[in-house]
Amino acid sequence: MVATTEDGNVGKLGFTKGMVIQELGWDEDTDDDLRADIEDVIDDEMLDEDAVDVIDAVLLWWRDGDGDLVDALVDAITPLAEGGFIWVVSPKTGKDGYVDPSEIAEAAPTAGLSQTKVINLGDWSGSRLESRSRGRR
Repeated sequence: MVATTEDGNVGKLGFTKGMVIQELGWDEDTDDDLRADIEDVIDDEMLDEDAVDVIDAVLLWWRDGDGDLVDALVDAITPLAEGGFIWVVSPKTGKDGYVDPSEIAEAAPTAGLSQTKVINLGDWSGSRLESRSRGRR
């Protein structure tokens, strides 16, 4: 189970009430408790991949075998508002779909992003990526 307090996993993500969050890469293995806690914090549902809104942040669930991470990041950047950011969330070491952290670190600059933070999210690890042209938030 995921903590729901500001000091818990959701608090680490930097999401706040009213933010528009797009969720990409959802599958049956995603952490439903974390998803519900995010929606509680933003006080709305996350948007899916078909959304055409300008968004504040992307939650990208990423597993080994999901395809080309650079392409996924470039696509995720397109609807981001100024100052927006992307969380790449991948299974931790030893879990099915584990992604080596170096893969994320290498894909980010190719997509025009900088990795600014890495956090533990239970069975998942999160890497915050921000546009190099937008600066740190």
